[in-house]
Amino acid sequence: MGTFKRLGPVLGLMMLAGCASAVKSQRLRADYATVDRLQVKRLAVVTQPFPPGKQYVGDLWSLIARQWLNQNRDFLVKENTSLPERPTDLAFKDQCVEGIEGVLWLDPQVKQVGDGAEVALKAQLIRCRDGEEVWAAESAGSWDSKDEKYTARAEQYEKELGPDVAPFVVPSYKLLVATLDTLPNPELNEADKDEKIDLGE
Repeated sequence: MGTFKRLGPVLGLMMLAGCASAVKSQRLRADYATVDRLQVKRLAVVTQPFPPGKQYVGDLWSLIARQWLNQNRDFLVKENTSLPERPTDLAFKDQCVEGIEGVLWLDPQVKQVGDGAEVALKAQLIRCRDGEEVWAAESAGSWDSKDEKYTARAEQYEKELGPDVAPFVVPSYKLLVATLDTLPNPELNEADKDEKIDLGE
């Protein structure tokens, strides 16, 4: 009996670590704390390229990322989009418009398998003023499409983006959260904080 009692906390820790282990690698600029933490706050999210013939999956990834970052990090994510072709301009000049200081680039791979999906992601945060990488991560995992904890969230995204997204919501959400959770927090001044409140997410 004592053995089972000791195993309980260990199993709990393993389950908590499950999502984190989806992240295979990550990196952050050495000067982040003194430079980009203060300068790269307003972002656009672009999923590019979205999986062939599945723009709804690209739209899903960009929307999840925008909402999660606005709710769980101090970034101000203003735009989200998805595009079909691999980017040729890695400085993302089309996204780096006035008022945008960085671009979160998501490069996903998605494959429906049985009752779930295998998902993989390369992600980069690029600063607009010089096209330099601020942060990057690579992750992968596979999850069932059904999870009771995510039912309401799945219904929300299906309503917004259509029923075709249904098999991909839970695996995409779990991988994105594990990946984006490795992003640092920028530092907001009082005006930034007011602007974030106005985003309303």
